[in-house]
Amino acid sequence: MAAGNFTLYSNAGLQIGQGGINLSTGTFVMILVTTAYTPAPNTDATYANVSANEIATGGGYTVGGQVMSTTWTLSTATDTFNFTAVTWSTFTAVGRYAVIIQRAGASLASTDKLVAYSDLTGSGSFTGGGLNFMVAPNASGAFTLTHTP
Repeated sequence: MAAGNFTLYSNAGLQIGQGGINLSTGTFVMILVTTAYTPAPNTDATYANVSANEIATGGGYTVGGQVMSTTWTLSTATDTFNFTAVTWSTFTAVGRYAVIIQRAGASLASTDKLVAYSDLTGSGSFTGGGLNFMVAPNASGAFTLTHTP
């Protein structure tokens, strides 16, 4: 499933500027969360804000999500955060959102920083059919930061 636009959490923007999130060298994971999650991009800041709504282990999904292969590039006046598609095999779970988190240790901790989220359905939920479930970035990347030189 090609993800729509990712929404940058406000605190992530602050953390990027202060060096608390390093888009070049950080370890990033993608988790999937249920329809019970109501994104609050101006106040949600850490994994603790979404962990209760993460899809449970089973049906091809494991709590803690998957480590992502990411890039942070510059082209003219646009910096782009992008990733290689993330795939869960034999996926039968139900969810709605993909959330990108910077993971500090070997596994997710409540204090790990939220980066961005995408509503994968626009409304409602998705259900895996027992096959591969893939979240791919849109053509312009997960998100961009643009400036006027």
